[in-house]
Amino acid sequence: MLDDPLKSLVGDRTAAVLEKGLGLRTVGELLRHYPRRYAERGQLTDLRGLEPDEHVTVMARVERVSSRQFSRGGRRGSLLEVVVTDGVGRLKLTFFNQHWREKELREGRTGLFSGKVGDFRGQRQLAHPDYVLLDGNADLEAGADDIAAFAEALIPVYPATAQLPSWKIAQCVRVALDSLRDPPDPLPEAVLVGEGLVPLGEAFRLVHRPQTRGDVTRALQRLRWDEAFVLQVALAQRRAAVRALPAVARAGSPDGVLAAFDAALPFTLTEGQQAVGEELRADLARAYPMNRLLQGEVGSGKTIVALRAMLTVVDSGGQAALLAPTEVLAQQHARSIRAMLGPLAEGGLLGGADRGTRVALLTGSQPTAARRQALLDVASGAAGIVVGTHALLQENVSFFDLGLVVVDEQHRFGVEQRDALRGKAEHPPHVLVMTATPIPRTVAMTVFGDLEVSTLRELPRGRSPISSHVVPVGEKPHFLERAWARVREEAAAGHQAYVVCPRIGEAAAGAGAGSSAEKDEEEPTGDEPDDTGRRPPLAVLDVAPMLAEGPLSGLRLDVLHGKLPPEAKDDVMRRFAAGEVDVLVATTVVEVGVDVPNSTAMVVMDADRFGVSQLHQLRGRVGRGSAPGICLLVTDAEAGTPARERLDAVASTLDGFELSRIDLEQRREGDVLGATQSGKRSSLRALSVVRDEEVIRAAREQAVAVVEADPELAAHPALRSAVRELLDAERADYLEKA
Repeated sequence: MLDDPLKSLVGDRTAAVLEKGLGLRTVGELLRHYPRRYAERGQLTDLRGLEPDEHVTVMARVERVSSRQFSRGGRRGSLLEVVVTDGVGRLKLTFFNQHWREKELREGRTGLFSGKVGDFRGQRQLAHPDYVLLDGNADLEAGADDIAAFAEALIPVYPATAQLPSWKIAQCVRVALDSLRDPPDPLPEAVLVGEGLVPLGEAFRLVHRPQTRGDVTRALQRLRWDEAFVLQVALAQRRAAVRALPAVARAGSPDGVLAAFDAALPFTLTEGQQAVGEELRADLARAYPMNRLLQGEVGSGKTIVALRAMLTVVDSGGQAALLAPTEVLAQQHARSIRAMLGPLAEGGLLGGADRGTRVALLTGSQPTAARRQALLDVASGAAGIVVGTHALLQENVSFFDLGLVVVDEQHRFGVEQRDALRGKAEHPPHVLVMTATPIPRTVAMTVFGDLEVSTLRELPRGRSPISSHVVPVGEKPHFLERAWARVREEAAAGHQAYVVCPRIGEAAAGAGAGSSAEKDEEEPTGDEPDDTGRRPPLAVLDVAPMLAEGPLSGLRLDVLHGKLPPEAKDDVMRRFAAGEVDVLVATTVVEVGVDVPNSTAMVVMDADRFGVSQLHQLRGRVGRGSAPGICLLVTDAEAGTPARERLDAVASTLDGFELSRIDLEQRREGDVLGATQSGKRSSLRALSVVRDEEVIRAAREQAVAVVEADPELAAHPALRSAVRELLDAERADYLEKA
């Protein structure tokens, strides 16, 4: 029944509209198209919060009706204007050449009105909205089927399209429910009873045709469990499959490179670094692949933890590859690893340590001689640590014995890219993925549910505090002058600063574009306004000369962006790190991994055009030394807008985990199994990875128990079918590679 095509239920024409507009193909997909909210008879919709371009369905009362004739270009016509209200706010409805609707839309009538919100001369309006009136004579305003859809006290309001308003979807759902037999239930009986959940068929009826708010609560509790449990079973099966793979145990050596490195460390590792190091050591010593996520606050010391794991593999006779998203970051990783290792990074070379290894760097734009030598060191095994960008994935890169893959800033890589590097190992390698974007626990249990998770919260001793402030240039233009004055003060004190802009600028299209064999970052270079009609985002190549000739004149400025040739990028970063540049005007190429302890100030231009987590990452570039840092978020976003609220949240806390939660709440969660990549509908419709932590935690425990007892789900055919439906061929491939 749930797998039946919709055309067998509602006919070819309606089924085509449901598929095109909402991606609904089967009866089950229609029944899982849950109401967005519920209107209640007598309770009108708050009209004040409507946003332009939003497709809405509102319940309101007709307050005023007027019509007039007009002539335009020699053609005559009529305009009907209807003002509806919730008692406080108002919304205008406009109808061209439909004056007959004046008989229906009389003052005092109440109805549901559906359409796309427009803005005309500062007033919100719906042009030619669909509507159904909920009082008076039914045969005047709608067919009996329309009215029957709203006979209950609670009226479901569905995510809709212009071709299919909410009440038409309700009619289709009603047909499906009327013909629904009790469907096979994917939840085991023990889970249903233990959690006090209603059967699946009853949940569908309660969520679509509730009599009370309590009905909605019971239905959604069950439907959230469906999504959480089926997903956690899929992830539990994936973890079990990974543990069944053979891998080479990399136990290390008590007197190898790692021991020598630890002995030479000029500082003591934090308790968190030591604890995570032990987790990694235990994982690497096992005969099945490590599959671990290492997350940590900006500056929490993830790199040294990963380096110690890489040295463990080197001591076991293998190699470790570190994949970085940009050339700037790859070059910095190679420099910092060589600096931390000292003579231990010169194995086999004159002056190198007896127990040392080598660090090879591979990027797409290296000089031929350097690239040839790096490829030779990698293939021969002379380089135990290999750092690179996407160039590591090329066919001519061959490893002697790849034992560990470390992926830095994993969210910057596609699934296929990560999988390609793993494929270069003779045996399944151990895998460590790292992110400085803190992940809420619920997301870790869903998006990364097939990985073990390690977290670094403690910052190394000596890290300085960072103060953050919003600079609202629209309200207080003089604040920007003060921002530049603060930069000059930091420079006068011997420190350095970043100025970050959202894009490069048009001139970059011809200067340096194409000089790199690999794309470091996605940066727009044009000057077109965005969809809201705002001016283009500020650009590095425009802001830098403006600053040099104006508020920062006399200071040493330079620019950094992804279109510069690799050698130019490396030279800029080297001179900035050496203190030869006072102010670096850059794009988000400095977002991750850039470590210049003398940098104390950051000014982010058009800060509202960046995401919360991205701003937190950028802010982490300052305050890395002994002096405190300051981050100034420049914006013209008005107070009270969502964009301004995001910036206020960033300025209010340095807790990346709290910011990641806020970030997730403010945007759609997407599909944890790749629908956002494939264009499919999200597999999460009732479940929220932010709100439903307890459901996810309990479902994970139950799923592990079921899979341990019955790995193939032989005793649970409906659950096996639900997992198979969730992991269609494309999503299964995504999960296999992720």
